[in-house]
Amino acid sequence: MSGEEISFPLLIIVGVILISQSMFLFLDARKHGHNYWLWGIIGLIQAPMPTLFYLIFVRKIWQKLD
Repeated sequence: MSGEEISFPLLIIVGVILISQSMFLFLDARKHGHNYWLWGIIGLIQAPMPTLFYLIFVRKIWQKLD
């Protein structure tokens, strides 16, 4: 493998962040009647964009701030 190796502690931290985000999206989407499996899987892909998209476009939190 060319380039720099990624350290094991960094992989653990990234894994914890992605799983935590996925669990939050899954549970919150299920609680509010959205497609919770989709959001749980999307939450495993990257962070923090899926959470931001969910809160802005699905939950529409910006409308509740008015």
